[in-house]
Amino acid sequence: MKKLYCFDFDGTLTHGDTMFLFLKFYNPAKFRWQFLRHIPLFILLKLKLAQTEKVKKSFVGSILKGQPQHKLEQKSKIFFDEYFSKIMRQNALDFLAQRDLQNTESLLVTASLDIWAKHFADKLNMKLVSTRGEIKNGVFTGNFIGKNCNGDEKLICIKKEIEGKKYDKIIAFGDTSGDRAMLKWADEGHYRFFH
Repeated sequence: MKKLYCFDFDGTLTHGDTMFLFLKFYNPAKFRWQFLRHIPLFILLKLKLAQTEKVKKSFVGSILKGQPQHKLEQKSKIFFDEYFSKIMRQNALDFLAQRDLQNTESLLVTASLDIWAKHFADKLNMKLVSTRGEIKNGVFTGNFIGKNCNGDEKLICIKKEIEGKKYDKIIAFGDTSGDRAMLKWADEGHYRFFH
């Protein structure tokens, strides 16, 4: 029986959000300053008066835009090594350890950027389906390739990833409204399963 597992990352497999954690880790002083500058946008976001993708791009770009790819890769590896055991939910790790890797495929489906999420996907034996940061001439432009991988876009990205493949069962795990489309589409959708 061939199974496909689709796991949301932030909040589902981890305690909390990795974006703020990584950006703060990358440049604490710049993070504090840009966080304060973005508070009005975060408020508009909460009131649903601003687009998530625009605010996210602005905030991520304000800290990482212009950074060399090699430095991003180096820092994201150090971040992974330091935080993996601190932020992963133990019962999620226990569940993942019991997968039959022969007959299952697992996707880490996240709105987080590939810049810092890829090490987690590799460690967890998953293929990464994420928001992708644009690198040009070895430098992060501050833009995304395609859209923010959240909500309906998550499902579009999953379908693109598994095109032409057949599964007997699709099982998805999520913890927010951004996972709703994915959970509804799966044969089995689990909400806050590891909480």
